Amino acid sequence: MNAIWKPTQLQQKRRRRNRQILWMAITLVFIFGLFLLSPDSPSPNRVTTDEPLQADTPPTAEQTPAATTPPLVSDHIVQRTIEPGDNLSAIFDSVKIHQSILLQILAADESLLALDILRPGNTLTFSRDKETRELVKMELYIHPAHQVIYHRVDENSFDYNEIVLPGTWEQQLLSGEIEGSFYQSALSIGLSEQETGNITDLFKNKVNFSRDIRAGDHFQVVRNLQLIDGKLTGQSHIEAVRIFSRNQHYTAFLYEDGNYYDDRGESLGRAFQRYPFKGHHRVSSNFNLARRHPITKRISPHKGVDFAMPVGTPIYSTGDGVVTRVKNHRYAGKYVEIQHDGRYLTRYLHLSRITVKRGQKVQRGERIALSGNTGRSTGPHLHYELHVKGKAVNPLKAKIPMAASIPKEKFQEFQQKAAELISLMEQPRFDLVGI
Repeated sequence: MNAIWKPTQLQQKRRRRNRQILWMAITLVFIFGLFLLSPDSPSPNRVTTDEPLQADTPPTAEQTPAATTPPLVSDHIVQRTIEPGDNLSAIFDSVKIHQSILLQILAADESLLALDILRPGNTLTFSRDKETRELVKMELYIHPAHQVIYHRVDENSFDYNEIVLPGTWEQQLLSGEIEGSFYQSALSIGLSEQETGNITDLFKNKVNFSRDIRAGDHFQVVRNLQLIDGKLTGQSHIEAVRIFSRNQHYTAFLYEDGNYYDDRGESLGRAFQRYPFKGHHRVSSNFNLARRHPITKRISPHKGVDFAMPVGTPIYSTGDGVVTRVKNHRYAGKYVEIQHDGRYLTRYLHLSRITVKRGQKVQRGERIALSGNTGRSTGPHLHYELHVKGKAVNPLKAKIPMAASIPKEKFQEFQQKAAELISLMEQPRFDLVGI
Protein backbone atom coordinates (compact mmCIF):
# COMPACT_ATOMS: atom_id res chain seq x y z
CA MET A 1 0.00 0.00 0.00
CA ASN A 2 1.41 3.31 -1.05
CA ALA A 3 2.04 5.95 1.63
CA ILE A 4 0.00 9.18 1.31
CA TRP A 5 2.26 12.32 1.01
CA LYS A 6 1.33 15.28 3.16
CA PRO A 7 3.05 18.71 3.03
CA THR A 8 4.84 19.77 6.11
CA GLN A 9 3.61 22.71 8.18
CA LEU A 10 6.42 24.96 6.80
CA GLN A 11 5.47 24.13 3.19
CA GLN A 12 1.82 25.01 3.90
CA LYS A 13 2.83 28.46 5.20
CA ARG A 14 4.91 29.12 2.10
CA ARG A 15 1.98 28.19 -0.21
CA ARG A 16 -0.38 30.58 1.63
CA ARG A 17 2.15 33.39 1.41
CA ASN A 18 2.69 32.83 -2.34
CA ARG A 19 -1.08 32.94 -2.96
CA GLN A 20 -1.36 36.24 -1.06
CA ILE A 21 1.45 37.76 -3.08
CA LEU A 22 -0.17 36.62 -6.34
CA TRP A 23 -3.55 38.18 -5.44
CA MET A 24 -1.88 41.44 -4.43
CA ALA A 25 -0.04 41.59 -7.78
CA ILE A 26 -3.26 40.95 -9.73
CA THR A 27 -5.05 43.68 -7.80
CA LEU A 28 -2.28 46.25 -8.45
CA VAL A 29 -2.22 45.45 -12.18
CA PHE A 30 -5.99 45.93 -12.34
CA ILE A 31 -5.86 49.30 -10.57
CA PHE A 32 -2.97 50.53 -12.70
CA GLY A 33 -4.88 49.56 -15.87
CA LEU A 34 -7.87 51.63 -14.78
CA PHE A 35 -5.57 54.58 -14.03
CA LEU A 36 -4.04 54.47 -17.52
CA LEU A 37 -7.46 54.41 -19.14
CA SER A 38 -8.64 57.49 -17.19
CA PRO A 39 -8.92 60.63 -19.46
CA ASP A 40 -7.76 62.93 -16.61
CA SER A 41 -4.57 61.03 -15.85
CA PRO A 42 -1.38 63.08 -16.29
CA SER A 43 1.23 62.02 -18.79
CA PRO A 44 4.88 62.02 -17.77
CA ASN A 45 5.42 65.33 -19.63
CA ARG A 46 2.26 67.09 -18.52
CA VAL A 47 2.07 69.51 -15.60
CA THR A 48 -1.16 69.58 -13.62
CA THR A 49 -2.43 72.87 -12.16
CA ASP A 50 -5.66 74.36 -10.92
CA GLU A 51 -5.26 77.23 -13.41
CA PRO A 52 -5.29 76.86 -17.23
CA LEU A 53 -1.88 77.06 -18.87
CA GLN A 54 -1.06 79.18 -21.87
CA ALA A 55 2.01 77.91 -23.63
CA ASP A 56 4.70 80.46 -24.58
CA THR A 57 2.73 83.33 -23.01
CA PRO A 58 5.09 86.16 -21.95
CA PRO A 59 4.76 87.32 -18.33
CA THR A 60 2.79 90.47 -17.60
CA ALA A 61 4.41 93.58 -16.17
CA GLU A 62 3.08 92.64 -12.75
CA GLN A 63 4.60 89.18 -12.94
CA THR A 64 8.04 90.30 -14.12
CA PRO A 65 10.53 91.37 -11.41
CA ALA A 66 11.67 94.98 -11.69
CA ALA A 67 15.31 93.88 -11.79
CA THR A 68 14.77 92.01 -15.08
CA THR A 69 12.71 94.67 -16.85
CA PRO A 70 14.22 98.12 -16.29
CA PRO A 71 12.03 100.90 -17.72
CA LEU A 72 13.16 102.25 -21.07
CA VAL A 73 13.47 106.01 -21.48
CA SER A 74 14.39 105.50 -25.13
CA ASP A 75 15.88 102.70 -27.20
CA HIS A 76 19.36 103.49 -25.86
CA ILE A 77 18.59 104.82 -22.36
CA VAL A 78 17.51 102.63 -19.44
CA GLN A 79 16.56 103.85 -15.96
CA ARG A 80 16.49 101.93 -12.68
CA THR A 81 15.11 103.14 -9.36
CA ILE A 82 16.91 101.54 -6.43
CA GLU A 83 14.76 99.26 -4.32
CA PRO A 84 15.52 97.55 -0.97
CA GLY A 85 17.91 94.64 -1.48
CA ASP A 86 19.35 95.90 -4.78
CA ASN A 87 23.08 95.78 -5.44
CA LEU A 88 25.19 97.15 -8.27
CA SER A 89 26.26 93.79 -9.64
CA ALA A 90 22.67 92.58 -10.05
CA ILE A 91 21.57 95.92 -11.49
CA PHE A 92 24.29 95.80 -14.16
CA ASP A 93 23.27 92.23 -15.03
CA SER A 94 19.63 93.31 -15.34
CA VAL A 95 20.49 96.01 -17.88
CA LYS A 96 22.89 93.64 -19.68
CA ILE A 97 26.08 95.60 -19.00
CA HIS A 98 29.21 93.54 -18.38
CA GLN A 99 30.75 93.43 -14.89
CA SER A 100 34.05 94.72 -16.29
CA ILE A 101 32.29 98.02 -17.04
CA LEU A 102 31.08 98.14 -13.45
CA LEU A 103 34.69 97.79 -12.26
CA GLN A 104 35.73 100.69 -14.48
CA ILE A 105 33.03 102.89 -12.95
CA LEU A 106 33.94 101.81 -9.40
CA ALA A 107 37.55 102.75 -10.13
CA ALA A 108 36.38 106.24 -11.11
CA ASP A 109 34.23 106.42 -7.97
CA GLU A 110 37.15 105.65 -5.64
CA SER A 111 37.61 109.26 -4.53
CA LEU A 112 33.87 109.88 -4.13
CA LEU A 113 32.42 106.53 -2.94
CA ALA A 114 28.94 107.65 -3.96
CA LEU A 115 28.10 104.17 -5.28
CA ASP A 116 29.15 102.34 -2.14
CA ILE A 117 25.80 102.83 -0.45
CA LEU A 118 22.78 103.09 -2.73
CA ARG A 119 19.56 103.98 -0.94
CA PRO A 120 16.01 103.13 -2.00
CA GLY A 121 14.72 105.95 -4.17
CA ASN A 122 18.10 106.72 -5.78
CA THR A 123 17.99 106.44 -9.56
CA LEU A 124 20.54 105.09 -12.03
CA THR A 125 20.23 106.07 -15.70
CA PHE A 126 22.31 104.16 -18.27
CA SER A 127 23.01 105.74 -21.68
CA ARG A 128 24.42 103.67 -24.55
CA ASP A 129 25.93 104.71 -27.84
CA LYS A 130 23.22 104.38 -30.50
CA GLU A 131 25.51 102.56 -32.92
CA THR A 132 28.02 100.58 -30.85
CA ARG A 133 25.58 100.04 -27.92
CA GLU A 134 28.44 100.46 -25.43
CA LEU A 135 27.79 102.33 -22.19
CA VAL A 136 28.91 105.95 -22.53
CA LYS A 137 27.33 107.49 -19.43
CA MET A 138 25.72 106.52 -16.14
CA GLU A 139 23.89 109.08 -13.99
CA LEU A 140 23.31 108.63 -10.26
CA TYR A 141 20.41 110.72 -8.94
CA ILE A 142 20.66 110.98 -5.15
CA HIS A 143 18.26 113.87 -4.56
CA PRO A 144 17.38 117.08 -6.45
CA ALA A 145 20.47 118.89 -5.15
CA HIS A 146 22.98 116.07 -5.61
CA GLN A 147 23.76 114.06 -8.74
CA VAL A 148 26.83 112.29 -10.08
CA ILE A 149 27.48 111.67 -13.78
CA TYR A 150 30.00 108.96 -14.74
CA HIS A 151 31.15 109.35 -18.35
CA ARG A 152 33.43 107.26 -20.53
CA VAL A 153 36.94 108.66 -21.04
CA ASP A 154 38.36 105.91 -23.22
CA GLU A 155 37.88 102.21 -23.85
CA ASN A 156 39.07 101.21 -20.38
CA SER A 157 38.09 104.01 -18.02
CA PHE A 158 35.42 106.42 -16.78
CA ASP A 159 35.52 109.74 -14.97
CA TYR A 160 32.80 111.60 -13.07
CA ASN A 161 31.27 115.02 -12.57
CA GLU A 162 29.58 115.69 -9.25
CA ILE A 163 26.69 118.16 -9.37
CA VAL A 164 25.85 119.77 -6.03
CA LEU A 165 23.27 122.56 -6.19
CA PRO A 166 23.17 125.07 -3.31
CA GLY A 167 19.43 125.55 -3.58
CA THR A 168 17.68 127.81 -1.10
CA TRP A 169 17.43 127.25 2.64
CA GLU A 170 14.33 128.21 4.58
CA GLN A 171 13.72 128.19 8.31
CA GLN A 172 10.95 126.20 9.93
CA LEU A 173 9.83 126.32 13.56
CA LEU A 174 8.63 123.10 15.16
CA SER A 175 7.26 122.90 18.68
CA GLY A 176 5.75 120.12 20.72
CA GLU A 177 4.73 118.77 24.09
CA ILE A 178 6.15 115.60 25.60
CA GLU A 179 3.69 112.72 25.39
CA GLY A 180 5.41 109.48 26.30
CA SER A 181 9.08 109.68 25.29
CA PHE A 182 10.99 112.60 23.79
CA TYR A 183 11.83 110.39 20.81
CA GLN A 184 8.20 109.69 19.92
CA SER A 185 7.16 113.27 20.64
CA ALA A 186 9.87 114.63 18.32
CA LEU A 187 8.85 112.30 15.50
CA SER A 188 5.20 113.31 15.94
CA ILE A 189 5.94 116.97 15.15
CA GLY A 190 7.85 116.12 11.95
CA LEU A 191 11.47 115.65 12.98
CA SER A 192 13.29 112.76 11.31
CA GLU A 193 14.90 109.91 13.23
CA GLN A 194 18.36 111.29 12.41
CA GLU A 195 17.42 114.80 13.57
CA THR A 196 15.93 113.42 16.79
CA GLY A 197 19.07 111.37 17.40
CA ASN A 198 21.26 114.43 16.79
CA ILE A 199 19.30 116.42 19.40
CA THR A 200 19.57 113.72 22.06
CA ASP A 201 23.30 113.46 21.32
CA LEU A 202 23.66 117.24 21.71
CA PHE A 203 22.27 117.18 25.24
CA LYS A 204 23.66 113.81 26.31
CA ASN A 205 25.97 115.44 28.90
CA LYS A 206 23.23 117.69 30.31
CA VAL A 207 19.92 115.82 30.05
CA ASN A 208 18.87 112.31 30.95
CA PHE A 209 15.93 111.97 28.55
CA SER A 210 14.42 109.01 30.37
CA ARG A 211 14.59 110.63 33.83
CA ASP A 212 14.63 114.43 33.41
CA ILE A 213 12.01 114.80 30.67
CA ARG A 214 8.39 114.20 31.69
CA ALA A 215 4.93 114.37 30.15
CA GLY A 216 3.82 117.98 29.73
CA ASP A 217 7.32 119.39 29.15
CA HIS A 218 7.75 121.48 26.00
CA PHE A 219 10.42 121.78 23.33
CA GLN A 220 11.09 123.91 20.25
CA VAL A 221 13.29 123.33 17.23
CA VAL A 222 14.36 125.67 14.43
CA ARG A 223 15.61 123.79 11.41
CA ASN A 224 16.75 124.80 7.93
CA LEU A 225 15.32 122.90 4.98
CA GLN A 226 16.82 122.89 1.49
CA LEU A 227 14.62 123.51 -1.55
CA ILE A 228 15.31 123.24 -5.28
CA ASP A 229 12.76 125.00 -7.48
CA GLY A 230 10.42 125.17 -4.52
CA LYS A 231 10.64 121.43 -3.76
CA LEU A 232 12.23 119.87 -0.70
CA THR A 233 15.41 117.88 -1.29
CA GLY A 234 15.32 116.00 2.02
CA GLN A 235 18.41 117.82 3.31
CA SER A 236 18.19 119.75 6.57
CA HIS A 237 20.12 120.89 9.62
CA ILE A 238 19.09 121.99 13.09
CA GLU A 239 19.79 125.64 13.95
CA ALA A 240 18.44 125.91 17.47
CA VAL A 241 16.75 123.83 20.18
CA ARG A 242 15.04 124.78 23.44
CA ILE A 243 13.74 122.25 25.96
CA PHE A 244 11.63 123.35 28.95
CA SER A 245 11.55 120.80 31.77
CA ARG A 246 9.86 121.90 35.00
CA ASN A 247 12.15 124.59 36.45
CA GLN A 248 14.99 123.85 34.00
CA HIS A 249 15.55 124.86 30.41
CA TYR A 250 18.20 123.68 27.97
CA THR A 251 19.37 125.48 24.83
CA ALA A 252 21.51 124.75 21.79
CA PHE A 253 22.49 127.21 19.05
CA LEU A 254 24.47 126.41 15.92
CA TYR A 255 27.46 128.72 15.46
CA GLU A 256 29.51 129.52 12.36
CA ASP A 257 32.21 126.99 13.33
CA GLY A 258 29.65 124.18 12.98
CA ASN A 259 29.49 123.47 16.70
CA TYR A 260 26.52 123.88 19.06
CA TYR A 261 26.69 126.12 22.16
CA ASP A 262 24.27 126.88 24.97
CA ASP A 263 23.02 130.41 25.76
CA ARG A 264 26.17 131.05 27.82
CA GLY A 265 28.43 130.22 24.88
CA GLU A 266 29.59 126.89 26.33
CA SER A 267 30.12 124.08 23.84
CA LEU A 268 27.64 121.20 23.94
CA GLY A 269 29.93 118.92 21.99
CA ARG A 270 33.50 117.93 22.56
CA ALA A 271 36.02 119.61 20.32
CA PHE A 272 37.54 117.85 17.30
CA GLN A 273 41.14 116.78 17.14
CA ARG A 274 43.09 117.59 14.00
CA TYR A 275 44.80 114.22 13.43
CA PRO A 276 43.36 110.67 13.61
CA PHE A 277 46.51 109.18 15.16
CA LYS A 278 49.02 109.76 17.91
CA GLY A 279 52.56 110.89 17.33
CA HIS A 280 53.89 112.19 14.01
CA HIS A 281 53.50 110.66 10.54
CA ARG A 282 54.68 112.17 7.29
CA VAL A 283 52.13 113.59 4.82
CA SER A 284 52.73 111.56 1.66
CA SER A 285 49.98 113.19 -0.43
CA ASN A 286 48.17 116.44 0.30
CA PHE A 287 44.56 117.45 -0.26
CA ASN A 288 44.41 118.39 -3.95
CA LEU A 289 41.32 118.50 -6.15
CA ALA A 290 43.52 118.59 -9.29
CA ARG A 291 45.95 115.82 -8.33
CA ARG A 292 47.27 113.34 -10.91
CA HIS A 293 46.55 109.82 -9.65
CA PRO A 294 49.83 107.95 -8.95
CA ILE A 295 48.54 104.71 -10.52
CA THR A 296 46.16 105.73 -13.34
CA LYS A 297 48.22 108.88 -14.16
CA ARG A 298 44.98 110.78 -14.87
CA ILE A 299 43.75 113.94 -13.14
CA SER A 300 41.75 112.66 -10.19
CA PRO A 301 40.63 114.73 -7.18
CA HIS A 302 42.39 113.77 -3.95
CA LYS A 303 39.72 114.63 -1.38
CA GLY A 304 41.78 113.85 1.67
CA VAL A 305 45.29 113.68 3.07
CA ASP A 306 47.54 110.61 2.97
CA PHE A 307 49.80 109.86 5.92
CA ALA A 308 52.61 107.32 5.44
CA MET A 309 52.65 104.92 8.38
CA PRO A 310 53.40 101.26 9.13
CA VAL A 311 50.61 98.72 8.77
CA GLY A 312 48.87 98.27 12.12
CA THR A 313 49.17 101.85 13.39
CA PRO A 314 46.16 102.63 15.67
CA ILE A 315 43.61 105.03 14.10
CA TYR A 316 41.31 107.16 16.27
CA SER A 317 38.05 108.99 15.62
CA THR A 318 38.69 112.73 15.45
CA GLY A 319 35.34 113.57 17.05
CA ASP A 320 32.22 112.20 18.72
CA GLY A 321 29.85 110.61 16.24
CA VAL A 322 28.11 107.56 14.83
CA VAL A 323 29.70 105.03 12.47
CA THR A 324 27.70 105.19 9.22
CA ARG A 325 29.80 102.94 6.96
CA VAL A 326 32.08 99.96 7.45
CA LYS A 327 33.07 98.73 4.01
CA ASN A 328 35.64 96.78 2.03
CA HIS A 329 35.94 98.57 -1.32
CA ARG A 330 37.84 97.17 -4.29
CA TYR A 331 39.87 100.37 -4.63
CA ALA A 332 39.45 102.29 -1.34
CA GLY A 333 40.15 99.13 0.63
CA LYS A 334 38.71 98.64 4.10
CA TYR A 335 37.32 101.93 5.32
CA VAL A 336 35.21 103.58 8.02
CA GLU A 337 32.90 106.59 7.78
CA ILE A 338 31.71 108.55 10.84
CA GLN A 339 28.96 111.19 10.97
CA HIS A 340 29.48 113.99 13.51
CA ASP A 341 26.48 116.11 14.57
CA GLY A 342 24.93 116.18 11.10
CA ARG A 343 27.38 118.69 9.59
CA TYR A 344 30.74 116.95 9.80
CA LEU A 345 31.74 113.60 8.32
CA THR A 346 35.10 111.83 8.41
CA ARG A 347 36.47 108.88 6.42
CA TYR A 348 39.45 106.61 7.08
CA LEU A 349 40.62 104.49 4.09
CA HIS A 350 43.00 101.61 3.25
CA LEU A 351 42.75 100.07 6.72
CA SER A 352 44.01 96.63 7.65
CA ARG A 353 41.54 96.03 10.49
CA ILE A 354 38.33 97.74 11.60
CA THR A 355 37.34 97.60 15.28
CA VAL A 356 33.91 99.30 15.15
CA LYS A 357 30.56 98.40 13.64
CA ARG A 358 28.00 100.32 11.62
CA GLY A 359 25.62 102.20 13.91
CA GLN A 360 28.08 102.25 16.81
CA LYS A 361 28.56 105.52 18.72
CA VAL A 362 32.17 106.58 19.14
CA GLN A 363 33.90 109.34 21.05
CA ARG A 364 36.75 111.61 20.11
CA GLY A 365 40.02 109.75 20.55
CA GLU A 366 38.42 106.30 20.52
CA ARG A 367 40.30 103.69 18.51
CA ILE A 368 38.34 102.65 15.43
CA ALA A 369 40.84 100.76 13.26
CA LEU A 370 44.42 99.86 12.37
CA SER A 371 46.09 101.41 9.33
CA GLY A 372 46.92 99.21 6.36
CA ASN A 373 47.58 98.93 2.65
CA THR A 374 44.30 97.52 1.33
CA GLY A 375 42.59 98.42 -1.94
CA ARG A 376 44.42 100.26 -4.70
CA SER A 377 47.44 101.60 -2.87
CA THR A 378 51.09 102.35 -3.58
CA GLY A 379 52.23 101.60 -0.03
CA PRO A 380 51.14 101.45 3.62
CA HIS A 381 49.32 104.65 4.55
CA LEU A 382 46.13 106.19 5.92
CA HIS A 383 43.86 108.27 3.69
CA TYR A 384 41.88 110.67 5.91
CA GLU A 385 38.94 112.81 4.73
CA LEU A 386 36.87 115.55 6.34
CA HIS A 387 33.55 116.64 4.82
CA VAL A 388 31.64 119.75 5.92
CA LYS A 389 28.02 120.09 4.78
CA GLY A 390 28.60 117.34 2.23
CA LYS A 391 31.72 118.90 0.72
CA ALA A 392 35.25 117.55 1.10
CA VAL A 393 37.64 120.07 2.68
CA ASN A 394 41.31 120.06 3.59
CA PRO A 395 41.37 118.39 7.03
CA LEU A 396 44.68 120.08 7.91
CA LYS A 397 43.39 123.63 7.32
CA ALA A 398 39.60 123.52 7.72
CA LYS A 399 37.92 125.40 10.54
CA ILE A 400 36.66 122.76 12.94
CA PRO A 401 35.23 123.08 16.45
CA MET A 402 38.31 122.86 18.65
CA ALA A 403 37.32 125.27 21.46
CA ALA A 404 35.26 124.48 24.57
CA SER A 405 33.48 127.85 24.46
CA ILE A 406 32.91 130.83 22.18
CA PRO A 407 36.05 133.04 22.02
CA LYS A 408 35.61 136.29 23.97
CA GLU A 409 36.06 138.46 20.89
CA LYS A 410 33.15 136.66 19.17
CA PHE A 411 30.81 136.23 22.13
CA GLN A 412 28.78 139.39 21.38
CA GLU A 413 28.24 138.26 17.80
CA PHE A 414 27.11 134.85 19.07
CA GLN A 415 24.68 136.45 21.56
CA GLN A 416 23.10 138.49 18.77
CA LYS A 417 22.59 135.38 16.62
CA ALA A 418 21.12 133.47 19.57
CA ALA A 419 18.77 136.38 20.36
CA GLU A 420 17.46 136.31 16.78
CA LEU A 421 16.70 132.61 17.03
CA ILE A 422 15.02 133.02 20.44
CA SER A 423 12.87 135.83 19.02
CA LEU A 424 11.87 133.50 16.20
CA MET A 425 10.89 130.78 18.67
CA GLU A 426 8.77 133.24 20.64
CA GLN A 427 6.54 133.74 17.60
CA PRO A 428 3.56 131.48 16.82
CA ARG A 429 4.58 128.35 14.98
CA PHE A 430 5.09 128.83 11.23
CA ASP A 431 5.78 126.51 8.34
CA LEU A 432 7.40 126.92 4.98
CA VAL A 433 5.22 128.06 2.14
CA GLY A 434 3.94 125.07 0.19
CA ILE A 435 4.94 122.50 2.83
